[in-house]
Amino acid sequence: MYTCVNLQSTIVFLFDIGVHPLVAQRPICYEPVMEATLNDTGWRGSQEGWLEAAYQALLESGVDSVKILPLAKKLNLSRTSFYWFFKDREELLAALVARWREKNTGNIVRQSEAYAETLAEAMLNVFDCWLDSSLFDSRFEFAVRSWALQSDEILAEVRKADEMRMAALSRMFVRFGHNENTADVRARTTYLVQIGYISMQSEEDVGVRMQRIPDYIAIYTGEAPQQRELDRFYARHGYRPAS
Repeated sequence: MYTCVNLQSTIVFLFDIGVHPLVAQRPICYEPVMEATLNDTGWRGSQEGWLEAAYQALLESGVDSVKILPLAKKLNLSRTSFYWFFKDREELLAALVARWREKNTGNIVRQSEAYAETLAEAMLNVFDCWLDSSLFDSRFEFAVRSWALQSDEILAEVRKADEMRMAALSRMFVRFGHNENTADVRARTTYLVQIGYISMQSEEDVGVRMQRIPDYIAIYTGEAPQQRELDRFYARHGYRPAS
């Protein structure tokens, strides 16, 4: 619906030589902007809503299911509303990769750099990623690695992420006195075992895994974690060892 306003004596001055000022009397029409169109969560959805739907589709059925029309139907939105937020499907896929990179790679790097008094405690900080899905999304990791099997571009992203993550872990070992060679080997051992868990979609009872963690830490770092370090770690994850 359009609203028209008739502006009496709307004056347009033309300053060209010999041209007199003109008085324009004409209606100016405009389309009211509905509040919903100003609000990202209105009738066309939101960028985050589209991205979340794409994320869920990727996890459930792989990248081939991340298509505009099925996502629109899932969101109960028109197909054209997608283009308010993304130029095309490729831009949506790029946003998914960016989300994966920031969360999974970003948090491994941040956790490896977190304050710790000992190497064992530093490794427990990294292990937070394997137990807290808000830090590291294992299902997302698996989905992106599966996607990499059919895309050289995504494979390159995965390899880049692997190198960044292992480099961060290596720096952590160096920080606590290891030389670059042993730091690299220990970093690779730590990281590749976890990626193996994810790639194999290994299911492990949380209690069983918690019981194994002290030995994992000792093997990866060469030092046993102190009980107070384990107690803080267990508390972060709501775990109480059997007495």
